[in-house]
Amino acid sequence: MSLERRTPPSAPEDSLLAWRDEFPILSQTNYLISNSLGAMPRRVYDSLREYADTWATRGVRAWGEGWWDMNVRVGDKVGAIIGAPPGTVSMHQNISIAQGILLSCFDYDGPRNKVVIESGIFPSVYYVLRGMLPSHIELHMVESEDGGITVPLERIIEAIDEHTLLVPISHVLFRSAYILDVQAIIEKAHAVGATVILDGYHAVGIIPVDVTALNADFYLGGVLKWMCGGPGGVFLYARPDHLKTVRPKLTGWMAHKRPFAFEVDEIDLRDDAFRFLNGTPAIPSLYANEPGVDIIAQVVVENIRRKSMHQTALLIALAEEAGFKVNSPRDPAQRGGTVTLEPNPACSYEISRELIARNVVVDYRPQAGIRVSPHFYNSDDEIHQVVEAIQEIIEDGSWRRHATGRAFVT
Repeated sequence: MSLERRTPPSAPEDSLLAWRDEFPILSQTNYLISNSLGAMPRRVYDSLREYADTWATRGVRAWGEGWWDMNVRVGDKVGAIIGAPPGTVSMHQNISIAQGILLSCFDYDGPRNKVVIESGIFPSVYYVLRGMLPSHIELHMVESEDGGITVPLERIIEAIDEHTLLVPISHVLFRSAYILDVQAIIEKAHAVGATVILDGYHAVGIIPVDVTALNADFYLGGVLKWMCGGPGGVFLYARPDHLKTVRPKLTGWMAHKRPFAFEVDEIDLRDDAFRFLNGTPAIPSLYANEPGVDIIAQVVVENIRRKSMHQTALLIALAEEAGFKVNSPRDPAQRGGTVTLEPNPACSYEISRELIARNVVVDYRPQAGIRVSPHFYNSDDEIHQVVEAIQEIIEDGSWRRHATGRAFVT
């Protein structure tokens, strides 16, 4: 059964679809998984060839001709999108390393012995916290009260007190796309002397972020998803005053003011984004990261957000008309770029696998459902297509061919 094709009166212009040709996969795939891995820009082919040509022709000279500064030069491009001043954003390999660098900055022997997190935290961040925090530090988790769709803001704020040292908190929950009011969290934390580490991996590139307006201490995220930058591109923003005071213990020669003096002595840390760098960077990843970041800067996140709010609203309306449970916020102001659907709790995973087999690419997360994430390059027709495909899969029973195990979930 097909749902009626409809577009609400508030639908934005489709001018952003002019970018579709920049992303090769869109010519053959209904790609609705930008919350996990953004579509690759065509320009990445040229960018990686430039890397190979530079290495091939310039050899070791490439370090002095651009490679050494590339972590921060790409970081400045990300910084321009998130309202960060130049020289405050550094690039890193993944979120675990970036979190580890930040956690190595703090003194855990003082009177503050509490770290406040929420139950929507991405597991890798939780594992790093568990691995690096001393045993006497209380890891206080604020639980969801609605099955993981939201986490009560008032309970997070209540948990932050004079004993709190750190608040590593998600800006957007990865399962449901619920947007936390991080401004209120930052204000409470600062009022009691705590430091906030925001995880914006599911925010930047799909909702507007201004780290300066937020007065954020630290903001982490990645270009892997909504910024179409690929793996190996996590960014770390530090407020300018922190760049002169915090001292990472997980460090290396790139953070030294005189790296080529090769001093085997106390490190003299730089006062800019280099302060959070360590060893030799992964240069190929940085070449691959740039084209997507450049495109997002040109498209402008505010334009992306307007279209995203329209398409996620359309998706929710169609899903509810089809009788599917929706595990994402209905309020567009509280909803990021993803809508999580649970067509049938007994076989939602299997439905997601059949969608992928039909070249409708989504993903699935336990305790949530099928995550559908349209981006600025997706059409409304593709929104209709995914809901219609789920209906067909349920009706024809083709999901049963995937009921053999869940060893790997994309």
